[in-house]
Amino acid sequence: MDSTGDAAPDLMAQLEPDRLLAAYEAVSPMPVRPEFLEGRAYLPQSPPDHGHGSAVMSLLLQFRSAAVPGVGTGNGYRFTGRTGSTAGLLVPDIYVRSRKATSADEAHYAAYPGWYPNDMLDLVGEVTSTDHETDTGPRLRAYSAAGIPVYVLIDRRSKTAHCYTNPALPGDDPADAYYEHDTKVDLGDPLPPPAPYPTLDTTTCSTTGPER
Repeated sequence: MDSTGDAAPDLMAQLEPDRLLAAYEAVSPMPVRPEFLEGRAYLPQSPPDHGHGSAVMSLLLQFRSAAVPGVGTGNGYRFTGRTGSTAGLLVPDIYVRSRKATSADEAHYAAYPGWYPNDMLDLVGEVTSTDHETDTGPRLRAYSAAGIPVYVLIDRRSKTAHCYTNPALPGDDPADAYYEHDTKVDLGDPLPPPAPYPTLDTTTCSTTGPER
């Protein structure tokens, strides 16, 4: 409390989301890339296991072998609500961009350090790890609310693969967003995203070991 007896303001809550995450990164004793969605920061519980990395690399190589342009991993993207305010800051395991970064995109990256605008994305993909509930809940809703056309999810807990399409936001609350269509297969079976993307071999993703 301050000298008047009133509760001291939560200074962290007053920070813009990108500044809040930068503050987390600055005080972390180890390299960390926190994310922000549905009003809260998400910190990795622990480093992903080898199986997670193998599954991500397998998907990435399949997209690249099919000569899909704009495929990558590791970059962060800022998702905005209908008012233009920051609704999410996320780092997809894999992504497909709809365009090369323009001068406007780079200006956005500079204004929100480390985060490109979400409208650069045509597809995002996640492989579940210690953040299983995040990938199947808040992340799914955030990607839909942002209008990302395709979300590929490798769910190692349920041993299923999903291709979500047709994002829908029935109102103004991003937490109500969902995908209308879910093409679901067992891990090991082929997963067919919409054209122009290749049918994905999920065999290697089915041998990724246990997930917490």
